[in-house]
Amino acid sequence: MDVTVAIDCMGGDHGPVVTIPATRAFLRQHPGAKAVLVGLPEVIEAALDELGPEFGDRLSSQAASEVVGMDESPVSAMKNKKDSSMRVAVELVKSGRADAAVSAGNTGALMAISRFVLKTLPNIDRPAIATALPTMSGKCYVLDLGANVDCSAEHLLQFGVMGASLVAAVEHAERPRVGLLNIGEEIIKGNEVVKQAGELLRNSGLNFVGNVEGDDIYRGKSDVVVCDGFVGNVALKTSEGLAQMLASFLREEFSRGVLSKLAALVALPVLKRFKRRVDHRVYNGAVLLGLRGVVVKSHGSADAFAYEQAIYRAAEAAANRLIERISDRMAAVEGVNQA
Repeated sequence: MDVTVAIDCMGGDHGPVVTIPATRAFLRQHPGAKAVLVGLPEVIEAALDELGPEFGDRLSSQAASEVVGMDESPVSAMKNKKDSSMRVAVELVKSGRADAAVSAGNTGALMAISRFVLKTLPNIDRPAIATALPTMSGKCYVLDLGANVDCSAEHLLQFGVMGASLVAAVEHAERPRVGLLNIGEEIIKGNEVVKQAGELLRNSGLNFVGNVEGDDIYRGKSDVVVCDGFVGNVALKTSEGLAQMLASFLREEFSRGVLSKLAALVALPVLKRFKRRVDHRVYNGAVLLGLRGVVVKSHGSADAFAYEQAIYRAAEAAANRLIERISDRMAAVEGVNQA
């Protein structure tokens, strides 16, 4: 994997405590990859002293004098912190020194900075946020997850193109199945925007499988699920809440008494396998799609293992030409619509 990833070492709830060990683990797992540590000078100098001898010229640094706060407004981050670690990491992608950037920082600020610095691709009106969710047959990618609350049918078509390109890049599926999230499978269901989007997707040349309902996401009916940012964010947070509730219920039931605790010991191997299948950390790393560069947003509370997955997702997207794939697919769809 011959790629260079810019790491915003200061972002997220934990900062360098997580980002530095995650970078070490990533570089060990991928000998051909490189990383640029971005952060306050004292932080990255200490990290280079610690990690540098092991990785040589595969690890470099870029100082930044400011840090974007997790609760800071995107406007403030844009105007008042032009030398933030987040912005410097994105600037490295624009300059070509890095192929991708990863940050666990403020989502709104990262989207605003990335859009301002990198700009959007031709024929893309708005960037979207996409991430993977586990399904019965593997995983699917859902977008948008909050960047665009109000969308037109054309925007949803663009999300379908970007999502299909992402799956082709990181999952190596050249004809991924694209579904449109709706309240029913029938084409007459949904509001006018969704019905118009369904028509556009059917005529797009994508492998469109039609409308999918909420429960179809986890059945693995499609590889890509398209929706507006309002619906997508609600669906994601609902899924996270359900997973937390089920885990809490299991802990409560297995700790009710001696027999329950013995049953937990017997079931421990099964529970561990179950946990691995639904471990949200494995799916960490939401891709900001539609930009002229690869940017990945890690969850702010991610641990080192989860952050490493976000770095890998960014590297995989860059190595497999995500930006070129989106441009090519979007040009093909535009050609179909004009014919």
